[in-house]
Amino acid sequence: MNKPINKVSIIGLGALGILYGEHFLRRMPREDLRIIADSARIDKYQKDGIFCNDQFCPFLYVTPDAPVDPADLLIIAVKYNALNEATQMIKRHVGPDTIILSVLNGVVSEAEIGEVYGHEHLLNTVAQGMTASKVGNRMTYRTKGILSFGELDAEVNSEKVDRVKAFFDTVELPYEINNRMKHKLWSKWMLNTGINQTVAYFNATNSLVQKPGEARNMMIDTMKEAIAVAHKEGVNLTQFDIDYWLKIIDTLDPKERPSMAQDVNAGRPTEVALFAGTVVKLAKKHSISVPLNELFLNYFS
Repeated sequence: MNKPINKVSIIGLGALGILYGEHFLRRMPREDLRIIADSARIDKYQKDGIFCNDQFCPFLYVTPDAPVDPADLLIIAVKYNALNEATQMIKRHVGPDTIILSVLNGVVSEAEIGEVYGHEHLLNTVAQGMTASKVGNRMTYRTKGILSFGELDAEVNSEKVDRVKAFFDTVELPYEINNRMKHKLWSKWMLNTGINQTVAYFNATNSLVQKPGEARNMMIDTMKEAIAVAHKEGVNLTQFDIDYWLKIIDTLDPKERPSMAQDVNAGRPTEVALFAGTVVKLAKKHSISVPLNELFLNYFS
């Protein structure tokens, strides 16, 4: 019988970290949900509070050096530019049976975490469909979306997949199982190279790319550049993937901003290295022209 998931740790209280943390907090014992943060962040969280849809979240915070039992499930929800630091901070929470979910954007975080802790701990994950914004210590969302998770390429569920499925069923978190996650990860990354960078470039909201015009065309052409490098890496993205995400884009709240546009608006560092940076790096490897992603990389760097 698969070992049940009882203890959960989360590092990163951005929009996704707060969303999943708040969801679990209302459905499991408080002492079994640990938020990992350094002392300075914990002091700030405890002083100002963390709020989700105006509800206070009484999280249990632990420093990286605090003695703890390993997590059954560990969720990494930091920005990509904080991944290296986070990877070191989670050390005490990783045990022999720990499953790690990275909800970062892009196609590289699982590989980088796996190099440190072993790829056998990772389940590939994509968060999609959430409409949320975070300002300071307050996160608001309209829909939670779903977590899509599974193995890169498998015919049946692995033990890890079944363990996470059982836990998500218990806590009633919306999800889908996809055991062809390689395509899913690259497809979501392609989406983000388009919508995140384009809307951030114009410092606008979703409405900008929900109507025909220059910005929507730029977004689509940026996705096509990502498709070109994906093909060279053996991932068969197609126009179907673009059409799939365009339908989802058109359902987003037109007044909200994608995460990168929120970062620009708040004066925070962006994840351009994860989007344009990856496209440009792969384009150079394969001698492909990617002018829009070069534009974004230079603009945001």
